[in-house]
Amino acid sequence: MRAIASINASDRPRDCELAIMVVANACSDTTVAELESYIDHPAEDAIPLVYFEEPQAGKSFALNLALRKVEGGFACFIDDDHRVDSHFLVGISTTLASHPDCGFFCGRIIPDWTGDEPDWLHDTGPYRVYPLPVPHYDPGQQSRRLTLDDNLPGGGDLVIKTDLLLRIGDFSVKLGPQGHNLMGGEDSDYVKRLLISGATLIYSPDITQYHYVDPKRLTLRFLITLSFQRSRAITLVHNPQRAPIPRYIWRKLFNYSAHILFSFSLQKKRFYLMRFAATLGEAAGFIGASK
Repeated sequence: MRAIASINASDRPRDCELAIMVVANACSDTTVAELESYIDHPAEDAIPLVYFEEPQAGKSFALNLALRKVEGGFACFIDDDHRVDSHFLVGISTTLASHPDCGFFCGRIIPDWTGDEPDWLHDTGPYRVYPLPVPHYDPGQQSRRLTLDDNLPGGGDLVIKTDLLLRIGDFSVKLGPQGHNLMGGEDSDYVKRLLISGATLIYSPDITQYHYVDPKRLTLRFLITLSFQRSRAITLVHNPQRAPIPRYIWRKLFNYSAHILFSFSLQKKRFYLMRFAATLGEAAGFIGASK
């Protein structure tokens, strides 16, 4: 509901119609009741909302249901733990007007830091935390075209013309988060398929969202799990078929193990534990451990 509230609070362009679609994915909490309340008792000037329920747990199942329900125009993807910038909707409208022949756009995702997070999250040195427990995508202040050679966006801030979505088809149900499973990759796979199909991807810094910082994610256990799952997903995207684990993976595991054993700095030990977990995830991806 915070995500929806931020959409309603965003400045609105005058040259387009807006609607919010929510897919409630195997929800067992108050989500549906709150959506019903939004519809039955709309606030003044609230953007119209429709929702659908997808009983099969998994983000890709929810996305695929949305693809079957969306009609015309452009679909903007917003994760439920995001809030949009006050210029977000106007930024989309301006970007679309600047590129009338393009049907595929992405924007920035910035951690919604509160100042209460630990200092080590902001370390930029050689032993910095990567991947961050909060998604961060910011290619800079200049709008530009992105290709397969660039650092590509995730799915939390994409704007895609609906006929292009229908042409590309479903998100992979073998990838993506399922419940508290942290594996992603469904969005990277989709972006890659769009680009391979010949679609042009334009990055615009005017399309900005902020990702909620969950204090529960700022733990070493979470960071290790995230490193494993995200590395496994990336490997599966680029190597969808089973393959032998390359020798360099074993060398990396051995080297990281030695660093873990002989590093007496917490910062270094945390770094190498995450690298070790990421390399294990890479190995799992090669042997097709998505089941």
